[in-house]
Amino acid sequence: MDDAFTLLQRAVDLLSEDAVAQNGQTVGDVREDIGRQEWEMVLGVLIEIGDVHPVSVDFWELLAEAARQMMLDRSRSWCEWRAWEVQHGTVRVTLSLAGGEEGRRRTAFSGDGRLRPMWDIGNRTVGGERELSIARLWVEYAEKLGPGETADARLAPLRPEQWRHLKCGDVITMHEARPIVGTATVIEVLPPRA
Repeated sequence: MDDAFTLLQRAVDLLSEDAVAQNGQTVGDVREDIGRQEWEMVLGVLIEIGDVHPVSVDFWELLAEAARQMMLDRSRSWCEWRAWEVQHGTVRVTLSLAGGEEGRRRTAFSGDGRLRPMWDIGNRTVGGERELSIARLWVEYAEKLGPGETADARLAPLRPEQWRHLKCGDVITMHEARPIVGTATVIEVLPPRA
């Protein structure tokens, strides 16, 4: 097995030379950081480039393994999440949780993809009853989300094919039990790229 540094170099080689992160850092900048052995910085910039440019599952898997070896658990989880998205697509939403007095949830939850709530996405059973679907939840740019808070989030459906009918502007509801815990407005539906 390659070490983290070799994995990062292999990931850079998968990028086109004109790939640029939102902050303006280029593939050339990453190569310079590799030369200076700025490994954690290299990983961060590669993640940023991958977040704005179409990249392969292999790219994300290389970064995930490098992050694992560097003991950067949240980065590892994010790279594994993004590899899954490339294979299966994703649904991005703006999620608003009900306040503690309105909903069942009274505490914040970790936004790192561990929570797997149920969602009413408009599907019905053969008998015409509401059918809830499960999707893991990653909160963008926040480690936790609590009652009454709103944030953009990414959903990784357990059965992605059941979610293909969603489009921007659709409103779906999040459930952890009977009462609605939150509502989400779809802001983007990305198909698989693998």
